[in-house]
Amino acid sequence: MRGRTAVVTGGTRGVGAGIARALAEAGADVVICARRPPETPVEGAEFARLDVCDPAAVQDFFDALPRLDVLVNNAGGAPYRPLADAAPERHARVVRLNLIAPLTVSLAAYDHLKRARGTVVMIGSVSGSRPSPGTAAYGAAKAGLENLARSMAVEWAPEVRVNTLVAGMVRTELSHLHYGGEDGVAAVARTVPLGRLAEPSDIGRAAVFLASDAAAYITGASLLVHGGGERPAFLDAATADQEPAKPETDTNGWGDMP
Repeated sequence: MRGRTAVVTGGTRGVGAGIARALAEAGADVVICARRPPETPVEGAEFARLDVCDPAAVQDFFDALPRLDVLVNNAGGAPYRPLADAAPERHARVVRLNLIAPLTVSLAAYDHLKRARGTVVMIGSVSGSRPSPGTAAYGAAKAGLENLARSMAVEWAPEVRVNTLVAGMVRTELSHLHYGGEDGVAAVARTVPLGRLAEPSDIGRAAVFLASDAAAYITGASLLVHGGGERPAFLDAATADQEPAKPETDTNGWGDMP
């Protein structure tokens, strides 16, 4: 990634900071942008103040950049809020941040990316492919983001590659707001086949891969980074009161089959 410039939206903490650090470690010149500066500086990255929901400010920001090779649309998120507990305007703001803003940012960056034959990495979520009670608007926006990325990949090929990194549950400084304390995090981690939540660095390394020449023939794709997903609940429910099955004898001579 040496000699390349990367912009990471919302890169001041959590997943975004993990992505920014990974890009910097890979040699890229990294700019992180958000409405507020990071509480802890992100090593190897420069900060620029930007509200990604302000189209004019977004255009001015990218017009002022000398070059751009990698855009990571990471800014997003949503508070827990059941659908009927909030006005439509609140849900619309969630969609604007998680879907419309990445589109706005990508369009503003397009000329730079086309000249550089660059790449866009959308940060999606498993919430976009499963029911998301309490964050329904967020899940709908993330589903739309994947579709947007696939269409963008076709329209902007061959000059610009566009992919989605679909993140699962990640342990960040805000994990306690979603999962409770350490006991809650441990309980949630047991539902993941790999036995833990992702670290921001896990997401960062995957983003570097999608942005690098190692992924030169990958566009319009969705890379799942979720530790194997979630163990289907019906498996535990179906076997909760059953004794382990006894081995059956294989009459073809292969020994005992489970």
